[in-house]
Amino acid sequence: MNRRFLLTTATAALVSSSLGLTAALAQDTAAADQDAGVQITDMVLGNPDATVEVIEYASFTCPHCANFHANQFKEIKKNYIDTGKIKFVYREIYFDRFGLWASMIARCGGEMRYFGIADMIYEKQREWTAGGDPVVIADNLRNIGKVAGLSDADLDACMQDGEKAQALVSWFEENSTRDEIASTPSFMINGEKYSNMSYEDFAALLDKALEG
Repeated sequence: MNRRFLLTTATAALVSSSLGLTAALAQDTAAADQDAGVQITDMVLGNPDATVEVIEYASFTCPHCANFHANQFKEIKKNYIDTGKIKFVYREIYFDRFGLWASMIARCGGEMRYFGIADMIYEKQREWTAGGDPVVIADNLRNIGKVAGLSDADLDACMQDGEKAQALVSWFEENSTRDEIASTPSFMINGEKYSNMSYEDFAALLDKALEG
């Protein structure tokens, strides 16, 4: 069994047991391949027309990613994203099923609320992942969604969306294969791949790219 099958069936199994989703969501990946109707949207901050594009590949369960967002990212946002100097794209990586569920919660708020919910997920990463019990983790993520203003009905609909979960896994696999992403966080700056780094090193790369 490949990672995609494990992620999608694990998602269906947990959501089915905790939220009442039917067993039909536990179909194999062949069913997912037949569905071309679910489109996954990139989550973007900054200037969509900027000459410098930064793509971050990260996992909501990755401690290094949480540290990056608590530190370097805040400076990058203040000095490069909010000033319109760069286009910043965030793409999720799913190394485990919990990261997929976190993504589904973050995306449940739509594009307008995505980054706010993502910030909460990173800030509380140690809390919601503690213990490793799948049902507890799902409940913890739902609580984050509620704090962000999502209703139980919203959360039920998002977490029961098996087609969306399968599409997210397909999207993740396509992106990570194309850009050869093996660890998180990883970054593409105008098509060049970089690993995690200090804010000073990141700023130097951005300044160089902005100079043309």
